[in-house]
Amino acid sequence: MISTLCNKIFEQSIRDYHRTDNVDTPVSNPYPSTSLLDHLLYHKNWIDTVQWHLEDIVRNPSIDPVEGLGLKRRIDASNQERTDMVEYIDSYFLEQYKNAPLDPDGTINTESPAWAIDRLSILALKIYHMQAEVNRTDANPEHINACSDKLKVLLNQQKDLSKSIDELLVDISKGKKIMKVYKQMKMYNDPALNPVLYKL
Repeated sequence: MISTLCNKIFEQSIRDYHRTDNVDTPVSNPYPSTSLLDHLLYHKNWIDTVQWHLEDIVRNPSIDPVEGLGLKRRIDASNQERTDMVEYIDSYFLEQYKNAPLDPDGTINTESPAWAIDRLSILALKIYHMQAEVNRTDANPEHINACSDKLKVLLNQQKDLSKSIDELLVDISKGKKIMKVYKQMKMYNDPALNPVLYKL
């Protein structure tokens, strides 16, 4: 099942990042580009993991404004890279299922497989960091109990989302779901489409 692979690679990427726990650590993808899906999944989650920590850092109320602006621009660039990676993963699935039968009663899903996998990647990060909160020895029992309850919800959500992704891919392979991918066409990063930029 694809979701099993996703969850395994996401957990591996998160563990690998936390060996240094440094947003400037370059990605060292253990999966060669010849193992395309594995390679993409690892790189995708690494981007998400670095961005997670950038979002933590930029929220420091005493951060220098110039440093904060630099981090905000780095986060914007990371968001664009994240979107690109989602589209690469969807391109992989498009290729995998290009010969799927066309069911005349087939329907279109509300999101593509890769955008669902994107949510699974973020969920893996939430689970890792919520588990870290549960394991804290410097927090009061109320905090630990509240985080423990949240962790149970996140784990249940991971189980449900994983099942839904696997079912979606099976439905696509049978033609019950029609896979369409719409490029995100983000405008604010494009100097030809953002009026603030093209009017400079």
